[in-house]
Amino acid sequence: MDSGYLLEVLGLLGRWLHVIVAIAWIGSSFYFVWLDDSLEPVGEGEAKARGVYGQIWSVHGGGFYHAQKYPLGPAQLPTNLHWFYWESYSTFLSGLFMMSVLYYAQAPAMLADPGKWAATPAQSIGVSLGVLVGGWLVYDALCRLLIQRTVLLFAAVYFAFVLAVAWGLLQVFPGRAAYLHVGAMLATTMSANVFFWIIPGQRKVVASLRAGEPPSPIHGQRGKQRSVHNNYLTLPVLFCMISNHYAFTYGSAQAWPVLALTLLAAVLIRHFFNLRHKGRLAWQFPLTGVALLMTAFWLARPPGLTLGATVPTLAQVQPVLEARCVPCHAAQPRLIPAPPLGVMLDTEAHIRTNAQRVVQQAGYAKAMPMGNVTGITEAERQLLRDWAAGGYR
Repeated sequence: MDSGYLLEVLGLLGRWLHVIVAIAWIGSSFYFVWLDDSLEPVGEGEAKARGVYGQIWSVHGGGFYHAQKYPLGPAQLPTNLHWFYWESYSTFLSGLFMMSVLYYAQAPAMLADPGKWAATPAQSIGVSLGVLVGGWLVYDALCRLLIQRTVLLFAAVYFAFVLAVAWGLLQVFPGRAAYLHVGAMLATTMSANVFFWIIPGQRKVVASLRAGEPPSPIHGQRGKQRSVHNNYLTLPVLFCMISNHYAFTYGSAQAWPVLALTLLAAVLIRHFFNLRHKGRLAWQFPLTGVALLMTAFWLARPPGLTLGATVPTLAQVQPVLEARCVPCHAAQPRLIPAPPLGVMLDTEAHIRTNAQRVVQQAGYAKAMPMGNVTGITEAERQLLRDWAAGGYR
């Protein structure tokens, strides 16, 4: 079997699995934060005497549900306890598989940018793994140091760290890989929270209760802290993971501030919903909408020809596309098994159909050719931009 085709099959199956388990994990995270924020006091009575902190009634799917929260556990544990950890572990493992198939196995094309850093595949992969592990270690150290400080202080310090990592990655990796690695670092931290803190803490509480001993409240406090952090990191991770489809973000000259603003907006959007769960006035959502619209206008490129240039025609552009793009974007491409996203540029009709996409990806964002495998020059990219400015004649 052709190795390129095999990688595409593995990429498809891995991505599908990754999306399935990530939906399950994010769904449970959103639900339990909503549940915690929506609990109603039980008042004096039998429920409070049993150690119930709060409760809520809900209706869904034709049935009624009554949820109660015991901060330190009930007097008698039920035989069956439902745990929430396989979603997190499956998301991490499937994400690592995806990283291995799409980036590590294709490091020369996906992780290399000779204009930034002439690294070997082993060096690029080493940086990638170092970011995943190092990101968790720094985050964990900050949690330990700042657990008694304000949440805002921790958020500001950690946000500054994430932006520093993003800036560093943009100096050595292509923009697409840099954005994805920021998301992968955050997602690894989320899974490590579950693996090293949340689940072990819950197991210690359960063991104490089964032994008839009062559990230490610190396990619940730490688990709640890390769980809330995970909740706020979900939307930044999602943006990083879908950004590879939008080269105007990671491929722009403003890639770092665009990422910084978008990650901040993602956190504020999550905060908006968390405040709404508590019935509090939340102004973050409209503010982030304004910020994102301003970013979109900021990234917009005004049309204009190179000074002194004449308007190029398709006849002048087509040889560039033939040499730099058609090796992948053709009915029968030479470099890969199938044209990415079904985009073909091997005929005049195909070129005119995909003209705007070509100029965006290859002319402005410089995301294509991937890894510049066909050696497109800056002059050829400018030719594409001038062609667009002249109305795609």
